[in-house]
Amino acid sequence: MNRVIVVTSGKGGVGKTTTTANLGMALAKRGRKVIVVDADFGLRNLDLLLGLENRVVYTAVDVLAGQCRLEQAIVKDKRLPNLMLLPAAQNRTKDAVKPDQMKQLVNALAKAFNYVLVDCPAGIEMGFQNAIAAAKEALIVTTPEIAAVRDADRVVGLLEANNIKQVRLIVNRLRPNMVQANDMMSVEDVQEILAVPLIGIVPDDERVIVSTNKGEPLVLAESPSLAGTAFDNIARRLEGETVEFLDFAPNNDGFFARLRKVLTAPIGKKP
Repeated sequence: MNRVIVVTSGKGGVGKTTTTANLGMALAKRGRKVIVVDADFGLRNLDLLLGLENRVVYTAVDVLAGQCRLEQAIVKDKRLPNLMLLPAAQNRTKDAVKPDQMKQLVNALAKAFNYVLVDCPAGIEMGFQNAIAAAKEALIVTTPEIAAVRDADRVVGLLEANNIKQVRLIVNRLRPNMVQANDMMSVEDVQEILAVPLIGIVPDDERVIVSTNKGEPLVLAESPSLAGTAFDNIARRLEGETVEFLDFAPNNDGFFARLRKVLTAPIGKKP
């Protein structure tokens, strides 16, 4: 079954493009034929995160304008031959493409790929309408911040209004220590507001920045990371596997924590 999934959020800077790149790689590692589509016309970044920026010749706009064939615009990833990219135009605005055109383009891709992942631009204007035009499913990416969650809630309503019923939630950049200190919303708080099934929790990880700058998604890293494992697990859940969520509870077994347990333990009892 070929699946068209839009990765969206509403608010910018919450990790949509990073999520799209890592999920595309993770699914391709599992042997699926995957294409990631950059729908952020004028502000494309997906090629950078995949390290494919120097291989872009044609874009989706060129295909729609009849200046090249669809096959010519698709960029293949040499690391994983079954992962491909359809880049957005950097010198055009989001108004250069209409939802009907985007739908036609994505539907053509869906015939040849197991997964079409559409990286949605921030906002809810024309770029958003283009990105969701052909989608049957959606992944909502949000950080545990009230502004991001409020924007995500608005997007959930718009997705439902556009008959995209299968919507799932990814909570990105979670900081367990801040949650424990009541300085950050918990995953449960976010779920309660959005009322969307949870498919993934990705912890805040500085290696995400390093991997982004190198154009090497975390799921390809030789040394495993919690964030990379979280993205791999999301891909497995998309495939229908039952995978437990990682335990991001802060480690409170340091020296001072153990000392505190000793000092507060009832007399005669071991802590």
